Amino acid sequence: MAERTNLPPKAYSNEKFLNGKDGRTLRILAEYLEPKARFERHKVDDTVVFMGSARLLSREQAQAALAKAEAGEGDLERARMDLRMSTYYEAARTLAFRLTQWSKELDHEERRFVVCTGGGPGIMEAANRGAAEARGMNVGLTISIPVEEFDNLYVTRELSFHFHYFFMRKFWFAYLAKAVIVFPGGYGTLDELFELLTLVQTKKLRKPMPIVLFGTEYWREVIDFEALVRHGTISPGDVELVHRTDSIDDAYEWLTRQLLAFALAKPGPTL
Repeated sequence: MAERTNLPPKAYSNEKFLNGKDGRTLRILAEYLEPKARFERHKVDDTVVFMGSARLLSREQAQAALAKAEAGEGDLERARMDLRMSTYYEAARTLAFRLTQWSKELDHEERRFVVCTGGGPGIMEAANRGAAEARGMNVGLTISIPVEEFDNLYVTRELSFHFHYFFMRKFWFAYLAKAVIVFPGGYGTLDELFELLTLVQTKKLRKPMPIVLFGTEYWREVIDFEALVRHGTISPGDVELVHRTDSIDDAYEWLTRQLLAFALAKPGPTL
């Protein structure tokens, strides 16, 4: 009998199956198990998550864009707003730098309170950049979406992840997080913020979750928490689930107090 040379692929090598609807469960499981293995290998047990717009520019970029607009190249009003909003980029960068320095001074074998972002540009780049400038490992959880590819060079290479499923990406944001800082952002930021607030409100998150809303003017204009209370759709106490500030010092001091009091003193279950 002639030897058969054209053997069918093994199931775990069958790309048509793995990428089809019948392989979806395996793909979802892979986006849980592969990050889990890497986090364990690099001893990352908890994170401080930075969220915010991918569209915000650094001060240097915004100043350069404004100079061009003033010379007749571009939208002058947009450039002025970009420069104003670059304040948040620089604040995220500084806050990530300070929190990373602080975390490195803690007497623990594990890497504690590692800065984690969505791995993209804007506020995400700023936080990864600040952590990298403090010589700290940091995490980037990117997502595949049909827009121009971006490259955040500040994410630690070993802790750079790329997800297909939004819900698996958001799981890893929440599961390791011991605190969250939310800067001005759009639909994605609002989605992530409200999902976290829902988890805290319903106590599905069984751990303290300090949440900072950075940028009081922006958040006062974008989300009217008091109107939600007035209409009876949230309780007055739900407004206190977030700490609002415009100060890097205040955010740093409040967060480090919360982390020392709860995340270090009382380790426990997360989700």
